[in-house]
Amino acid sequence: MPKRKSNKKTKGKAFREKTKKILINFFVFCSLSAVLAVSVIFFYYIKDFPRPEVFTERQLAQTTNIYDRTGEILLYEIYGEERRTWISLDVVPEHLKQAVIAVEDANFYDHYGIDFKGIARSILIDIQLGKPVSGGSTICQQLIRSTFLTNKKTAERKVREIILSVELDRRYSKDKILEWYLNQVPFGQNAYGIEAASQTYFKKSVSEVSVAEAAILAALIQAPYRFSPYGKNKDMLLERKNYVLDRMTSEGFLTIKESEEKKKEEIIFIKPQTEIKAPYFTLWVKQELENKYGIEFLRKSGWDIYTSIDWEIQKIAEEAMRNGLKNNKNHNAHNAGLVAINPKNGEVLAMVVGNGDYYSPSFPEGCVSGVDCLFDPKFNVVVGTKESTGRQPGSAFKPFVYATAFKQGYSDQDTVFDEETNFGIWGDKEYIPQNYDGLFRGDVTLRTSLSQSLNIPSVKVLLDLAGIQNSIETAKDLGISTLKPPYGPSIVLGGWEVKLIDITSAYGVFANDGMRVSPVSILKIEDSNRNIIEENKKTPKSVLDSESARIINSILSDNEARSPMFGLYSALYFKGYQVAAKTGTTQDYRDAWTIGYTPSIACGVWVGNNNNASMAEEPGVVLAGPIFHNFIENTFSFFPKEDFILPKARETIIMTPTTSTSSTSSPLN
Repeated sequence: MPKRKSNKKTKGKAFREKTKKILINFFVFCSLSAVLAVSVIFFYYIKDFPRPEVFTERQLAQTTNIYDRTGEILLYEIYGEERRTWISLDVVPEHLKQAVIAVEDANFYDHYGIDFKGIARSILIDIQLGKPVSGGSTICQQLIRSTFLTNKKTAERKVREIILSVELDRRYSKDKILEWYLNQVPFGQNAYGIEAASQTYFKKSVSEVSVAEAAILAALIQAPYRFSPYGKNKDMLLERKNYVLDRMTSEGFLTIKESEEKKKEEIIFIKPQTEIKAPYFTLWVKQELENKYGIEFLRKSGWDIYTSIDWEIQKIAEEAMRNGLKNNKNHNAHNAGLVAINPKNGEVLAMVVGNGDYYSPSFPEGCVSGVDCLFDPKFNVVVGTKESTGRQPGSAFKPFVYATAFKQGYSDQDTVFDEETNFGIWGDKEYIPQNYDGLFRGDVTLRTSLSQSLNIPSVKVLLDLAGIQNSIETAKDLGISTLKPPYGPSIVLGGWEVKLIDITSAYGVFANDGMRVSPVSILKIEDSNRNIIEENKKTPKSVLDSESARIINSILSDNEARSPMFGLYSALYFKGYQVAAKTGTTQDYRDAWTIGYTPSIACGVWVGNNNNASMAEEPGVVLAGPIFHNFIENTFSFFPKEDFILPKARETIIMTPTTSTSSTSSPLN
């Protein structure tokens, strides 16, 4: 019996050992199976995952900014669906970081990409409501979701989100993750990223926002369009702002007293607008950029465009134009254009059309743009279009013809005879021009003829001294790009069309001693990493001998020489300053011009109507002259005072008086 009992004990022990072994093996098997299953699921979910390091490679769409020459005045922003300016986390004030963390992820600096307490809380709420609607996502999760995943709430997406969030947190510092988040998150009104949001709602850099404004920005993250300050739910936004301040207090970022004070602070939102400073210049630059790089690229590139515009000079130009237009409406002149250029380097310093407001209404009300509007704010009369050739310049074209004569060795003291003259058949009819005042002066020097803008002597200078084709070549060399044959003698009186920017730039050649630099609008382009993409390196090119340019300068700045026609104290006179200037008036008073310069700045002013309607019978010095004078006089302080270099004396050539010149070639256009 005892032996039998021992056998039973032995068998029982063996059974227990065997059972234990089976259970252990089963447990191991189940564990391995579970691990394998989890691994399979893990690799299934992450098989198409993008690498987390894509954050360092990914190019977020960033706004292209167009600035003035200093980079301090933002003229315009080019963006698509995402208006964004990337900033470093160092620029973001501490209270803004705290506001975002307090309301979006209070344990941001303590967890490993996932806040399990937040997830548990989210799951409980979802179970109670019977559908996945609650939050609980960390900043890492939100960043992963907005970058790589959809917003659709599914188990699969959540698993992927959690796995990649942990990996993101493992690979990168918290500050780097927060920087990415703040630059990517949407804030409504097409503003993506904290800097764009600050500019959109407060018109200030994010570095300047107050604590209350920071709370507003943090509040917008949850529902940027529902909480928009421009919609019907502004009160909801302000309530959530207060909630953000409460959360900042709970997290120890603010005291209760500070929080209550910030809740009472008035928040001023700027009006939503598409603002364009110096609109005609800026949109001209924008079009040039689009032609070269394409609009879709510019909407995402994040480039900074530093233009040639001088904002202080631009404001002077706009004021001069507003005052001039106000007066000119009494003369049935409803539009005007002004452009100012530095003749030494070609940089466009100011450009204005009309009153400078691109969004002002057309006139008269109900007119059709490009057809019958006296004033059409959408057309840039300074630069025109590729299809348009500009407007007739009147006598403002004369200096190019006289410069051609001087280039061929004639002197400003050479004479031509001013008398009624039949210049033959041009354009199927006799060409017999008249002087503006209807008088004849007999022998006149070229200085007198140009300074007083005499028509008959000027035609003789064209035909007898300079030559039509030579004069055309001079004008083209100086930058006039719109002259088309066939040509005739009326070209010296402005019978062919020019663009305001071209003729102003061409006058700048005289100011620059015969050296030309074509108009410059962009000084530099930088990418988002401050690499230089483009930089203006245009250099002056000699297109006219300096002596001829100096004679033109001397004549056009000779106030005494022009006074018999214009008076001693006309709009072309500047006490104590040498300013060269020339006016132009076209047939039927459709165009009025004043173009002039100092050694430092060239300015062209055109006055007229978009539909080419006649104005009151007033010359260019009356309609365009005051705008020119007002502008130039107020820019003297921006440049050192300079006088023109005097020309050398030339031997006078005695000219035989010409009473008639006849030709049948090159009829009038």
